[in-house]
Amino acid sequence: MTRARMTAAVLATLAMLAASLPATAATRTPPGQVVAPTVVDPFAALAPGETATLSDEKRITRWANANATQPIRVAPMASAPQITRLRYLTEDKLPEVYLVLAGRLDGAGEPWLQIRIPMRPNGRTGWVHADALSQLYVVRTRLIIDRTAKRATLYKSGARIWTAPVGVGKARTPTPRGKFWVRELLKGDGGVYGTWAFGTSAYASISDWPKGGVVGIHGTNQPGLIPGRPSHGCVRIRNNKINLLKRLMPIGTPIEVVH
Repeated sequence: MTRARMTAAVLATLAMLAASLPATAATRTPPGQVVAPTVVDPFAALAPGETATLSDEKRITRWANANATQPIRVAPMASAPQITRLRYLTEDKLPEVYLVLAGRLDGAGEPWLQIRIPMRPNGRTGWVHADALSQLYVVRTRLIIDRTAKRATLYKSGARIWTAPVGVGKARTPTPRGKFWVRELLKGDGGVYGTWAFGTSAYASISDWPKGGVVGIHGTNQPGLIPGRPSHGCVRIRNNKINLLKRLMPIGTPIEVVH
């Protein structure tokens, strides 16, 4: 693909946001500040070699699906070492979700996006060429899970909109600490996983668990164990509370597990 065709593809993808977001001028965002959610093309105000913050993982977070199984690299350049490759589907065969942290134009003016990678070990980030990802979606929610307090709290634009006691991992199979995000939503059958289950980007310490040990946030058929430490790493929530969370927490929501 020529550079002209790649640039056209990138701009066409980003322009799809224009149908749902009001247009704004291509103004330069001060360093360290997140690009406003109304900005359709985050590269428009960048010069070669410059980087723009696209997600603060608190009030504004962007995410995307994969357009191609292109390499994810350690730096924003085609010659940088490869970490892994993008994938189309999660372990549950739903569209894979990548949280987008930043955008950068390399020295030749090619656009790159920095992403969080759903893989072991937890917490990996990397860079992909912008045409490898879909349009950028914006969420304003954030979920905090406090392992010590055994409580989860959802915020939207900085304001608390939901909270509930939770069950977290046992001492030998702890819920991993760190920054993650919501990758998928699955309907439960009312059994062990309750009424709903969110698949996250976190992976538990036990890798031989079904589907690779993906940490879920899900309902339960044992509400008496909440709050507590009953799980193998997943976060359990009483069904009435997760039914409400299902309505409030969209795909792409960043998650931080603390303490």
